[in-house]
Amino acid sequence: MDCDGTLRSRSAFYRIRKAQSAIKPDNLPVFFGGTSPEAIEVAGRHADVYATWGETLAATRDTITRVRASAARYGRSPGFSLSLRPVIAATEAEAWKKAADIVEQVREARLRLGLPIKDHAPPNDGSRRLLETASSLRQDERLWTGVAQLTGAAGNSTGLVGTPEQVADAMLEYYRLGVDHFLIRGFDPLGDAEIYGRDLLPVVREKIAAYDALNRAEAS
Repeated sequence: MDCDGTLRSRSAFYRIRKAQSAIKPDNLPVFFGGTSPEAIEVAGRHADVYATWGETLAATRDTITRVRASAARYGRSPGFSLSLRPVIAATEAEAWKKAADIVEQVREARLRLGLPIKDHAPPNDGSRRLLETASSLRQDERLWTGVAQLTGAAGNSTGLVGTPEQVADAMLEYYRLGVDHFLIRGFDPLGDAEIYGRDLLPVVREKIAAYDALNRAEAS
């Protein structure tokens, strides 16, 4: 991208210079991620919402602090999005059993496709950070890193494990830190979407509403 906002790209297959979109919406928020110093600088200047993966509460707090400090230099205050893959069941034991089964399914699929297991270096700072988190299968009581361990922390690969109530409580802890967007998806797209919509999201909304109401009451 040139400094004047026009696109310039070159490869063995195409060349584009000064291309512009015919559609120019003025109300779409810019989501941006990346934890390198350069990415944090860009996020502070341009992001409406900074997007990160499911790390520990301490690591998430650190990232939010860095982005807010960067944004403050430009008089900006972005929101924060957290990507997670919740694994929920009627009991905590069943949820952890479900998570263990998912790990084995991912392992078998990667072996079948000839993809590496564990011993491969991630190419970006965000994945390196996530892989450090994945040094332990379980962090912060509910944060589960089994798939991140297998895939080299490629993409949105950590989750929260437990009953709907337990996972909602864990999500509330991230909300307390400043996360105001949650991007959640599962390993069974349709089945998990139904479970999230029926069992998880109503509880999350209820807990966040109660937390916000308490804060308003204490501030008045």
